[in-house]
Parts: sequence; structure tokens; C-alpha cells
Amino acid sequence: MTHSLSTTLELDFDRALTATRAQLVEVGFGILTEIDLAGTLKAKLGADVAPQVILGACRPPLALAAIEAEPSIGVFLPCNVVVRSVDETHTVVEAIDPDAMVRLTDNETLATVAADARERLSKALEALEALESGQ
Repeated sequence: MTHSLSTTLELDFDRALTATRAQLVEVGFGILTEIDLAGTLKAKLGADVAPQVILGACRPPLALAAIEAEPSIGVFLPCNVVVRSVDETHTVVEAIDPDAMVRLTDNETLATVAADARERLSKALEALEALESGQ
């Protein structure tokens, strides 16, 4: 049982972050929030961690359908997509697996919404992999 969809790219962090933003938009998501986790941990705790940004991706029609099916689903929204540097030339991009929301809520009514979100997020990750191949 997995909680995320993930790919590791042979791209530096900045290129991967830019490409991830673009691919999320391409598959119909907007980015509601952007959290520079590494910057926040440095500022608040003086901790040095590899560059890592959390993108809060949302597709309003899916969010509405999810809320209608499960009013408390908002605790899982927006769908987080994390872009995390591994080293100078490799970056991990991972997204919450929408199917995990169905499992956690035990609400099968969410299955259609989760399937749509999962398909879109998977397409974005596949497009990133294709971009990497065509460097």
C-alpha cells in the first residue's frame, strides 16, 4: 500500500521545480500554495536541509466533488506535490496518491474523484520523465 506517486529525475532542483509547476498546470491543476520547506526550516530552526518545496495543487471541480462526497476531505486538500533535491543533478518529485484518501476515509464515493486526480498527477509525472529523457 503506497501513499505517494513518485519519480526521480536527472534534473537539477530549479529545473525540476519549474517543470513540475508547468506540468501540473498542463494537466489541469492550479497551485494554491507554495512552501519553501528548506527555507522555512533554515529561518526558524537554523537547520540545513536539501532544497524542498511543497506545492499545493488543486483542481476546483475535483475539490468540489470530493467535498460533496466527504465533507471532512478538506484536511487532505490541496493535493501536495513535493519537489526535493537529492543531489546536484537529481530531484525527486512526489505527490500524494489520491487513492490514499479513499482508503483513509473508507468512503468509496470518493473513488471516481481520486481516480481522476490520480490519472492527472500520474500524467504530470510521466511528462516530467519524458522531459528528462529529451534533455
